[in-house]
Amino acid sequence: MSKINGLVAATFAAFKADGEVNLDIIPQYVELLLEQNVAGVFVCGTNGEGPSLSTEERMAITERYLECVAGRMLVFVHVGHSAIEEARRLAAHAEKHGADYISSVSAFYFKPVSVQNLVDCMAHIAAAAPKTPFFYYHIPAVTGIQIDLVEFLTLAEDQIPNLAGIKYTAATIHEYQACLHYKNGKYDILFGYDELLLPALAVGAKGAIGSTYNYGAKLYNKVVKLFGEGNLEEAEELHFKAVEMVRLLVKYGPIPTQRAIMTQIGLDLGNPRLPLASLSEANRSKLYKDLADSVFLEVAASC
Repeated sequence: MSKINGLVAATFAAFKADGEVNLDIIPQYVELLLEQNVAGVFVCGTNGEGPSLSTEERMAITERYLECVAGRMLVFVHVGHSAIEEARRLAAHAEKHGADYISSVSAFYFKPVSVQNLVDCMAHIAAAAPKTPFFYYHIPAVTGIQIDLVEFLTLAEDQIPNLAGIKYTAATIHEYQACLHYKNGKYDILFGYDELLLPALAVGAKGAIGSTYNYGAKLYNKVVKLFGEGNLEEAEELHFKAVEMVRLLVKYGPIPTQRAIMTQIGLDLGNPRLPLASLSEANRSKLYKDLADSVFLEVAASC
């Protein structure tokens, strides 16, 4: 399996005023991301509110993205579900319609009780799409699943023939590095914390999946370029612009804040689904002022 170089945008869900999924905006969304020079999209994940969507809605979103992308960038489809059989349905559907990759989080209500139990679950899901490379989606802050990922790779390589690697969304850089080095880099370990991209590059990251790449990929791509050229001081200064922006996500709430940013750059994705809620008008105004003061979007646009 070839490895991924570059940034993959974890797309946000789009809803109409009545709460229905908005498939009509996806062509415009895809073109915006192509202008951001991302390597691919990751759909129906955390930012895409996958757990708040029905299986049929997720299938419709997957089909629309694949249709609109039309081979111009990679399409990752998140198929994770607390019902393993629903995850298998989503995996088979993604393969049938030509997804480049599938990925799954652990079940997050009844949780796996051991690494072997988790591997058994992921193997069952991946087997429903045997021709499509599979990434385990590690996001312990959301799922509560804290495991030894080197042990996961050791057990999974015998049970998941189409295992491509791990979408690693955690701040434990040392374990991320250990996974990168497993069997001389056998697997693709995609980094998932945008604000730690530069440290991840320092330990060997080549590919990353993240939410802020929806509107800031040009800045991050320049960070990657500067790092590759050995211009570490300039790379650090530019990366700090991203860190300042991410601090606003922490201040106001990650997904509602980023949906407001998407509106500001011209893509109104509607209100999120409960239990998520849009920013209040007061907080939206404060966010836009803080964002303007940070000049993140201006710097990103100029990269």
